[in-house]
Amino acid sequence: MGVRLTRIRLCLSKAVVQADTQRIIEVYRRAGRTDVKVNPVTIDRGNGRVDLVFEITEGEKVGVKDIKFVGNKAFSDYKLKDVITTTTTNWLSFLKSTDVYDPDRVNADQELLRRWYLKNGYADFRIIAANAELVPATSGSPAGYVITFTLDEGAQYRFGKVDVVSNIRDVPAANLRSALRMSEGQVYNAELVEKSVENVTIEVSKSGYAFAQVRPRGDRDFENKRINVLFVVEEGPRVYVERIEVRGNTRTRDWVIRREFDIGEGDAYNRVMVDRAERRLRNLGYFKTVKITNEPGSAPDRIILVVDVEDQPTGEFAVSGGYSTSDGFIAEVSLGERNFLGRGQYVKISGSFGQNAQGAEFSFTEPYFLGYRLSAGIDFYWKETSATSYTSYNTNTLGGGFRFGLPITDEITLALRYNLYQREINLDCAVWGDPFLTCAGTASWAIIEAVAQGATITSAAGYTLSFNGLDSNINPTSGLYAELKQDFAGLGGDVNFIRTSADVRYYYPLISDWVLLVHGQAGHVNAWGDQDLRIMDNFFMGPNLVRGFAPNGIGPRDMASLSQDSLGGTSYWGLSAEVQFPLAFLPKDIGLKAAVFADAGSLFDYQGQTTFVGAPAPYTCPPGAQNATGNVCVFDDNGIRSSVGASLIWQSPFGPLRFDYAWVLSQQAYDKDQAFRFSGGTKF
Repeated sequence: MGVRLTRIRLCLSKAVVQADTQRIIEVYRRAGRTDVKVNPVTIDRGNGRVDLVFEITEGEKVGVKDIKFVGNKAFSDYKLKDVITTTTTNWLSFLKSTDVYDPDRVNADQELLRRWYLKNGYADFRIIAANAELVPATSGSPAGYVITFTLDEGAQYRFGKVDVVSNIRDVPAANLRSALRMSEGQVYNAELVEKSVENVTIEVSKSGYAFAQVRPRGDRDFENKRINVLFVVEEGPRVYVERIEVRGNTRTRDWVIRREFDIGEGDAYNRVMVDRAERRLRNLGYFKTVKITNEPGSAPDRIILVVDVEDQPTGEFAVSGGYSTSDGFIAEVSLGERNFLGRGQYVKISGSFGQNAQGAEFSFTEPYFLGYRLSAGIDFYWKETSATSYTSYNTNTLGGGFRFGLPITDEITLALRYNLYQREINLDCAVWGDPFLTCAGTASWAIIEAVAQGATITSAAGYTLSFNGLDSNINPTSGLYAELKQDFAGLGGDVNFIRTSADVRYYYPLISDWVLLVHGQAGHVNAWGDQDLRIMDNFFMGPNLVRGFAPNGIGPRDMASLSQDSLGGTSYWGLSAEVQFPLAFLPKDIGLKAAVFADAGSLFDYQGQTTFVGAPAPYTCPPGAQNATGNVCVFDDNGIRSSVGASLIWQSPFGPLRFDYAWVLSQQAYDKDQAFRFSGGTKF
């Protein structure tokens, strides 16, 4: 069990056996089985040898029946239950263990309550008592613990005068005041004081004083319920890094962690660089927690940087899919590892399995190519799609490429890439001969023209310039992410085009656990040289632009063909606003939250041919088409498509799951909609 003191081939000690018994009982009690019975039994084997057997009667599991708060007036019981980690037993308790009474967890909850009240202005707050009482079972209710927190909230304080005094000649206090996070009259918040100390320290470090010390001094005005805060900046002694000690990494290699530091052992300590390393380690996504602290070294001017991390699952088994009344369920399965063998490398293998799509993809990324902060990767992919109610043709794409990523700053990255791929579209009727003869009437003449052209090879180079100011890459709640992409095709091959796209996401915390996401996107593609843009090089949009629409459900369409094929467009734009929030009637630790969203966007401007050699004589198009006559009647409108909807987002034990349902508000008559979509996966 990992809790025994007794070992094989050692002398039997009654004291040690008794200690083992108590430790086993304690383990079971921490798992909620307070009625456990442990009976140590010895079996004589002769020759002075015995077997030691622990007979265990586990008993029923006893959870937390209720959590009560006494003395709270400023915050409700419900709100305070949301602050702590201990939860009551409910129908989802089999997914968690926080409903088990644990004295250590209750102690941690007291600290969470203290920080919560200090964050909200209650500087005199204290916990008088935290008691747990085991309530026996009754005829209508099982046994369980009732935990009672008795509180003394005290009065709420506000910030009084807030200022900075600098005792460093070259660092005027006026330059540091902008780093303060609070203002006079604001509700007192201890976290803002801590954050201000950090911000001022960083600002002073940027001025070349890496060893400055910032000390907040509070002066409490009991009568007016104000706290005056003065930040005193002083130049500290020069300190050097004796060594960097990594703790807690059971899987990730030490050197993967150390390479994120811009300082090494023997260098002068620099707070800015340490904070930068901590931010980088968090953004890797390899660790559940990251904390860098200082410990005294072997001399007064030496410190030890201690990096405490806790590895988390970085493998991902993901399943995504959607549903439409005509095509049923479709799915994609991917297997990925963001920290391959603990070396920080990224490997992904994915496969598409569905009624109308099959494919495979392999990707490998080395984040520190040749030991430099330069990522390098390779990709290989194959995909086949079959005709659906939204597309009348089949596609086959096979290709690969390589890429490099160069960080310009901590937030700005430049990625370069090259891709070479072959793409072919076909119709089932084309196997019988000339598609202009055998496929007449089965698809748009623009599709038949592309089938007649056969397979095309695209050779394209491109770049992505991105800015990442998110607070977390895994679960962002604040910050901005923006990227600009361009691809230039025509470095050999059969296709010449320039494709440009931009994507911006902004996260803003509204109130506790409520997050606003604003998302904008746009793109344009055009041919160059003496070539026309091929239909498969257009943008095809659906729920990735406006939720509530089917794949290829938005944009230019040939309404003269029986299949009413989507033709794609050369320009698109989209805007989305989403608010994510917890469900008030469920415990926070279940990980279930909801979202409401509103989407708007458009795809337009078909630039392809409308008449084709080999097709019948052009015919008159119906009213509303962009062209009066032709083999293709293009319905192309840049009108706004919009929708509203709701989502359920669950960070389940099986991985993140998301369910979206959207109602279309505005569309063109020829657009195709699809109300429900889901995606999900698991981690290992």
